[in-house]
Amino acid sequence: MIQYFKNIEGQTIEIDKPDMGVWVNLVPPFKEEEFIEISEELAIPVEFLRDSLDIDERPRYETEDNVKFIVIKTPTENNSFSDSDAFYITIPICIILTHTQIVTVNSFDNGAIKKFLNSFQKRHPDKKNMMILKVFEKVVQNFMELLKEINHRRNQYENSLYKTNSNEDLLNLLRIQKSLVYFVTALRSNELLMMKLERSNFLGLNEEEKEFLLDLIVDTSQALEMANVYNNILANTIDAFASIISNNLNKIMKRLTYIAIIVLSVTVLIIGWYFMEKKWF
Repeated sequence: MIQYFKNIEGQTIEIDKPDMGVWVNLVPPFKEEEFIEISEELAIPVEFLRDSLDIDERPRYETEDNVKFIVIKTPTENNSFSDSDAFYITIPICIILTHTQIVTVNSFDNGAIKKFLNSFQKRHPDKKNMMILKVFEKVVQNFMELLKEINHRRNQYENSLYKTNSNEDLLNLLRIQKSLVYFVTALRSNELLMMKLERSNFLGLNEEEKEFLLDLIVDTSQALEMANVYNNILANTIDAFASIISNNLNKIMKRLTYIAIIVLSVTVLIIGWYFMEKKWF
């Protein structure tokens, strides 16, 4: 589906066709004819649009026919039906910069683009570089918010596990750990992408925009550090519970061994007594 948004007198208006200063947003479900339509109307290489369909697309940037293309990773809730999958995964947001428009392509519904849409009335579409950096900002904010939520859920599952030793709580902790692996990988790639953009000045940023990008790099580094800390804490917690379970199992096995020895000894005595009684009669 293709959406066209324009900022008119401080209000976000959805229009029917592309125009100067319009933000073009492509969201699922996708149709090949829509890709071709946008490619022809805005003179965008169709491969840039199709690349968004690859969930494993890595953060990067390139240019072709004077059209700039940037991929950044953002977190989103995992809608998998499997109970063992991660709670959250990361997906690519493809940002395409033409002479007159900014095009975003999202393989899944995600919070970063929703935040950007909600604040679009405050944006200046003529400042395309700042528009891109604002998308980056919403991505970083999305990571921060979900990391705090993950840490809160981790504490809840741990407290429950201390009390009940439930397999379900342990499985949920493993799902959180998988989510953090996705986050750490994506944040590291996003950080490298922003650093390369700053070093190469791919977007042709002015001083104000460069300062804003440097702030985003710092925020991304902070989010990456948070994700690593939470991941390490969770890994140590799971290892500790594994040791506790192993120790408890060893204690139970020892008790069962003692009981088995006692039962066997009593059985031998009873059998011996029985045969002695038989002989005596």
